[in-house]
Amino acid sequence: MTHRRHDVPTRSSRWRLLLLLAVAAPLGADQRPPSIEESASEPVKYVGDVQTDPRLYDGALGHAIGAHRYQVVRANRAHPWEDAGGDVGWTYNHQPFLAHWNDRFYLSYVSNLFEEHNPPGRTLLAVSEDGRRWSRPQVLFPEYALPEIRRGKVHIPAGTASVMHQRMGFYVAPDGRLLALGFYSYCAHPRTSPNAGNGLGRVVREVYPDGALGPVHFIRYNRHAGFDETNTTYPFYTASDDPGFVKACEALLADKLMTLQWWEEDRAQDGFYVIDPGDVENAYPFHANVTTFQGAGKALCFYRRPDDVVVGLWKNQWSALSPDGGLTWTGITRNASLKTCGGKVWGQRTSDGRYALVYNHSATRGNRYPLVVLTSDDGHAFDDMLALQGEVPPMRYQGIHKSRGPQYVRGIVPGNGTPPGDEMWNTYSVNKEDIWVSRLRVPVRGTVEQHVGQDFEEAQSEADLELWSLYVPQWAPISVVDDPDAPANRCLELRDGDPYDQAVAERAFPEASSVTVRFRARMDEIPQGRVLEFEVADRSGGRPMRLRFDRRWLYVDRGLVTVDPVPLVPDRWYQIAVRLDAGSQTYDLGVDGAWVRREIPFAEEVRTLERMEFRTGPYRGDVRAAIVDSEPRPSGLYTEDLPGSEEKVPASVFLIDDVRTE
Repeated sequence: MTHRRHDVPTRSSRWRLLLLLAVAAPLGADQRPPSIEESASEPVKYVGDVQTDPRLYDGALGHAIGAHRYQVVRANRAHPWEDAGGDVGWTYNHQPFLAHWNDRFYLSYVSNLFEEHNPPGRTLLAVSEDGRRWSRPQVLFPEYALPEIRRGKVHIPAGTASVMHQRMGFYVAPDGRLLALGFYSYCAHPRTSPNAGNGLGRVVREVYPDGALGPVHFIRYNRHAGFDETNTTYPFYTASDDPGFVKACEALLADKLMTLQWWEEDRAQDGFYVIDPGDVENAYPFHANVTTFQGAGKALCFYRRPDDVVVGLWKNQWSALSPDGGLTWTGITRNASLKTCGGKVWGQRTSDGRYALVYNHSATRGNRYPLVVLTSDDGHAFDDMLALQGEVPPMRYQGIHKSRGPQYVRGIVPGNGTPPGDEMWNTYSVNKEDIWVSRLRVPVRGTVEQHVGQDFEEAQSEADLELWSLYVPQWAPISVVDDPDAPANRCLELRDGDPYDQAVAERAFPEASSVTVRFRARMDEIPQGRVLEFEVADRSGGRPMRLRFDRRWLYVDRGLVTVDPVPLVPDRWYQIAVRLDAGSQTYDLGVDGAWVRREIPFAEEVRTLERMEFRTGPYRGDVRAAIVDSEPRPSGLYTEDLPGSEEKVPASVFLIDDVRTE
């Protein structure tokens, strides 16, 4: 079945011509995707045999090399970080979008006071020069007072605050103007959805080069739901006195591929949309009585295959193909091999000419971890599943619909800018309370061929550490700094003042059955109870050993505290060596040139080793059995906010230098 625009007569001859052109496009044999006819039943497929393990936050996967993850927004109820007014911080933050324009990154996200679908709601905007350090978020679309709403059994009094929903964040117009968009809606109850065609409509405003924001206008009303110029606060875009802004809005309205992202929140039958995903047969196989949960048409993203065929990806494994830039489509069908969990899927062509998919490959179809990346040569068959983010901090603030993990991922929509360098940028929320971005080196890979020889001398900042994977919360930054004893020397600093999160620096090395790791470590500040941990692991996360550095001792082992630790003093460098042998399942520990502990048994059996990790807290990758196996939960688990999460704790400061493997 082929879906077409309602307002355009069927042009079967044109469709066939476009199909022939797409199939006949000159491509190399290694990049030629199957024809549309061959791939329409499953437009995107995962062809690998690796699956995620729901008992581990990283899914027991190999890790993507060179992934730098930065926290943009750290929710805080007592001390609002967002520059939005008020004395109380809003702790539900979700649905982020990303653009790169005028040499800056722009990130928007929706925010509610404490939970999803519960007003008040608004959309905020943060800006960054480099993607690492971000401005204080400002209000992009403010709270909105609803008119009186009566629809069936729903009665919402006038003046009730709206909620916002987000399926499209930005649009760069043909003349270079940047438009930001949002969607105003309402929920009769937090358990209902604002994205089923029952909202007010979509709003737009211009972001000026100097950072100022233009006036808010509606760009499309949900007229079928009873909203128009007569009962909404903001004017229609055609009332603007800026002809350039009106022209930019009309260019967006004419782009049927870009505006197909709106269908889910709009669902009008006025011919505006080229297809109607609501007509898809078997669109709601899991929840027949729920019209928004597993249905097709939610959260579209798209990219072009090497043959210029557009691949459309929606939530819940739905996809379709278009040979003509989004005007006509093959039938929407499910990609059974992707195993998504209800979160968004992101697909794009990367700077090396290959393709990447980023989403939660969910073993249970419910867990929103890990965030994985898959790669492809042809945009159809994807393989080499890697964890892009497997770190999942505790959820600090509870609320309805709050899911654990990194989720609702989005990259930069085609046309919305290209950051410099061979990198792939994504944004996502973590636990639906914090907003993050990731920068991943391209080509995407999970292994290295050269041993580690890192002295940090040439690095101006942590951004230059291309082969390191970094996890950087706002209150646990990672930096390249001067050596306190020798200012001409540079080293890596892990600083942690977060009561519930931690800094993580990971480096891969060539897979081997035996390896010796050497590094210098210095504990400058270690409050009571804080530690630096060091581990070496295999590809799937097997952890045969652990070192723990605290304010007085260096402990070995992975499990219980050992009875024979090595004494330490702060503010001095230690030369550390760890010699691991998977053949004997033991390791030796060296300190300052002497082997001080020998033949320490591996804590768990591994056959090879391939990565090391430094972190400012304990390992937390195990998922509670209560989450995975639905075992009875203790009273209060996941029903209360975590105490003390709004204040920094005394900072731990650890320095690392001269990291070597052999």
